[in-house]
Amino acid sequence: MTDRRAFLETMTGAALAAIVPGSPLRARRSRHRLDRIGLQLYTVRDEMKKDLEGTIAKVAGIGYKEVEFAGYFGKSPADVRAILDRNGLAAPSAHISIDPDKWPQALDAARVIGHRYVVVAWIPEEARTGVDGFKKIAADFNKAAEQARAAGLQFAYHNHDFEFVPTGGQLPYDILLAETDPKLVQMEMDLYWITKGGQDPLKYFARWPGRFPMVHVKDSMGPPDQKMADVGAGKIDWKRIFGREDQAGIKHFFVEHDQPADPFASIRASCDYLKKLEF
Repeated sequence: MTDRRAFLETMTGAALAAIVPGSPLRARRSRHRLDRIGLQLYTVRDEMKKDLEGTIAKVAGIGYKEVEFAGYFGKSPADVRAILDRNGLAAPSAHISIDPDKWPQALDAARVIGHRYVVVAWIPEEARTGVDGFKKIAADFNKAAEQARAAGLQFAYHNHDFEFVPTGGQLPYDILLAETDPKLVQMEMDLYWITKGGQDPLKYFARWPGRFPMVHVKDSMGPPDQKMADVGAGKIDWKRIFGREDQAGIKHFFVEHDQPADPFASIRASCDYLKKLEF
């Protein structure tokens, strides 16, 4: 009887933990790790220039499951797809140019390679002309995104930190979110740059739930310089951010470091940290 009562009490406690917010048992059981870690290949761009296939093979060997392109370095879309297949990698996303002369070809290449997202990662400084300028940019994004959707692709925008410098009493990032169609234009949030810009990612996740299917994961050593660091070597609270992945809508996590001293050592350190991270 005692054993049976203990068993039932344990089972009841587990059931309650599954539904009671804040339960320690619930929190312990709900922890998980990233099942697919991705890499933005800009991090290893110099190596890609010299040996694209060899670099891709090293990235896969380190443990990455996904990659995001920032240029194909002279390889045809079919060749890129074959290299990915040989190395067991998926490339759900790429940073591409929104230049009207290059856009149709970029969309064609994306379909061949197997991208789902086409991402614009920069707004020229001359186009950042106050509130009206950013509203025009948003309108241009909507048009390009309609073409992407017609091609079976999802358009997204990747931020830096200039989007968090107020213009006309508003933040450009807020203008872009408000003025673009959420069904057409999604966001790839760079978690380093938004931190450097003095903003809290969680506030954006709460205000615009489901709008952030991708994030760039790169660390900061904190103020005043906000020097970039390998993931886990800096000050950004990854558990706090990743704990809101469902609210944000995050599906892909891409490690990045703009200027690593040793690119392969950097991406290995970041990947090893993320493999072990529980949140």
